Amino acid sequence: MGFPRLWATLLRAWGRWTVRPGPRVPGLPPMAENKVPPALASHQQDRKVRGGWVWEDTQHPPKRAKGCEDEEPPQKLPKRKIVLLMAYSGKGYHGMQGVSAAGQVVSLKVWLIDNILDKINSHLPSHIRILGLKRVTGGFNSKNKCDARTYCYMLPTFAFAHKDRDVQDESYRLTAETLQQVNRLLACYKGTHNFHNFTSQKGPREPSARRYILEMYCEEPFVREGLEFAVIKVKGQSFMMHQIRKMVGLVVAIVKGYAPESVLERSWGEEKVDVPKAPGLGLVLERVHFEKYNQRFGSDGLHEPLDWTQEEGKVAAFKEQYIYPTIVSTERDERSMAQWLSTLPIHNFSATALGAAGTGAKVPSSLEGSEGDGDTD
Repeated sequence: MGFPRLWATLLRAWGRWTVRPGPRVPGLPPMAENKVPPALASHQQDRKVRGGWVWEDTQHPPKRAKGCEDEEPPQKLPKRKIVLLMAYSGKGYHGMQGVSAAGQVVSLKVWLIDNILDKINSHLPSHIRILGLKRVTGGFNSKNKCDARTYCYMLPTFAFAHKDRDVQDESYRLTAETLQQVNRLLACYKGTHNFHNFTSQKGPREPSARRYILEMYCEEPFVREGLEFAVIKVKGQSFMMHQIRKMVGLVVAIVKGYAPESVLERSWGEEKVDVPKAPGLGLVLERVHFEKYNQRFGSDGLHEPLDWTQEEGKVAAFKEQYIYPTIVSTERDERSMAQWLSTLPIHNFSATALGAAGTGAKVPSSLEGSEGDGDTD
């Protein structure tokens, strides 16, 4: 399901609407169309004209009982600005960040009808859920007000097996020593670095290539259907296209022994380094942070902070029911991680900008770039 279709589905949840051209009164010349006959005046009052289109409520007003002629007709409620907490499985779905999400946040204006979440979800497939709703300020924009994002990357732990004793089956178990090495390397990403080698068409001198990482670590492994997995979590102010997958890919290559640790710091320099990109299957948007908004409006007595603590149970249940099983089953069937690992022995980590140009590859100049707000596929 694409984003436009998803958005249309959400809109249908709180009202059925039809779109038609602006009103034209039959029998009147074009210059006289502004003079509306009295018989049509009351009908046109219920219409809203926006940019040459009329959005008309197609549902008939409720019939009034006899003896109620003196009652005033019900008034339409004003739309309110809200945010929705969304979760969806990325397999078979393209839109937004292009990955699975357990805590995506979108902002929009709606009529706050009764049981709005249940009514929205009744129009959505089971692998797309609205988990929460909060009122926000009128000028709030979920994309522009975001301070940071937290992603997680779920991968089979055999990805960390050293090349000299490479194992790619259910028998592998991650040792404490290897997990410690992984976390030591992941911690090197913390702080501000030049990530021009971790995306495409981004020059080394572009200011937007510098990104700030707050934390990155690997959690304790766990077993699903006999295969051991681990989850890497990373929180940053913003991410460029493919950045997280390349960050994971480079650490995997170092732990397996295909690249020296020195390539990590070299990748932040100005020279071109060919950083391997891990598969996109395990990437999940975990949480969107609005810390500055919460500091300003979260305790003003009029608004509530964008804190989804009460929804954490729903988020965890959705991941266990839809996201994790999809990653596990797809990895078993398609073996995307195992296939990608087979390319590392022939990967050239010594390639420079000159070498890339010699092979016909495009070398980004300092003037080229593509801004992005999330790691997409």
